[in-house]
Amino acid sequence: MTAVQQAYVVLENVESCLVLLGANDKNLPMIEEELSVSLAPRGTQLTVSGSNENVAMVKAVMDKLVYLYAKQAHIDRTMLRYALSLVKDGQLDKLDDIIFSVVATTHRGRPIRCKTLNQYHYVKAIREHSLTFAVGPAGTGKTYLAMVLAVVALRNKEIDRIVLTRPAVEAGEKLGFLPGDLSQKVDPYLRPLFDALCEMMGAESYQRLQERGVLEIAPLAYMRGRTLSDSFIVLDEAQNTTPEQMKMFLTRLGANSRAVVTGDITQTDLPTGKQSGLIQAIEVLKSITEIAIVRLGYPDVVRHDLVQRIVKAYDAFETDLPGGY
Repeated sequence: MTAVQQAYVVLENVESCLVLLGANDKNLPMIEEELSVSLAPRGTQLTVSGSNENVAMVKAVMDKLVYLYAKQAHIDRTMLRYALSLVKDGQLDKLDDIIFSVVATTHRGRPIRCKTLNQYHYVKAIREHSLTFAVGPAGTGKTYLAMVLAVVALRNKEIDRIVLTRPAVEAGEKLGFLPGDLSQKVDPYLRPLFDALCEMMGAESYQRLQERGVLEIAPLAYMRGRTLSDSFIVLDEAQNTTPEQMKMFLTRLGANSRAVVTGDITQTDLPTGKQSGLIQAIEVLKSITEIAIVRLGYPDVVRHDLVQRIVKAYDAFETDLPGGY
């Protein structure tokens, strides 16, 4: 039987207690569940009961987050949950690099930082490779971080334009019946990309760059027959491409260009029996060292804390289904 140890963690003040333990101590059940301990708060002191190893992990997480909070880092439930997962993997020391590495700043001066270790690796992969695949569930920052780095490359004059594309599967790529010009027709499909760009550069700058052709937005079908040079190209929702479309897209890459392909291979909208071009491309290209393939999972979900648990629950449910899902 594992011996039960008690230890005490003293937090600096009431404010740090509120940040780490949550209003009305709502974060305590999460910590207890993740690290198999019992917690008893009293004022700014936290009594931790459990195995020696688990008690030490709780103390390490609390000490680390108190230190980061004192350095003006933003600590919330999502960050706390991620710190708990890192300490279990023996990687809690990586939290400093994740939190303090600034990817970019918005037009209002707000710093944008990675929130998970995989996001940190993803950003590094985009910076170091001409072609990067990012696969993972919704909310892991695949599209957002790609757009952020595209704007950074444009600001630094590393490229001349940003090209955004996405397969319009729901409309069968036949957009002629929708009202308006091309930009208005594809707006429903590319709205997440618009939002990220507007946050980075502001609505007015975004509009000016689009009018000058520096920002190009088009459905995937419009990429055929072109060579995209001096460009940062983002293909979003790539799980909905066919193998033919994916090959067509990948062969558009021209000189001094960078491409990022993002998608969630568990959420394809292709007709039943039709293979995803994203899945095939990852298999075909996995041995090419100049191409980066980054996989993100539910620990990397950075939306509402509940979204991470929803993704995890669905993963478990689909794994238990006969023959998969």
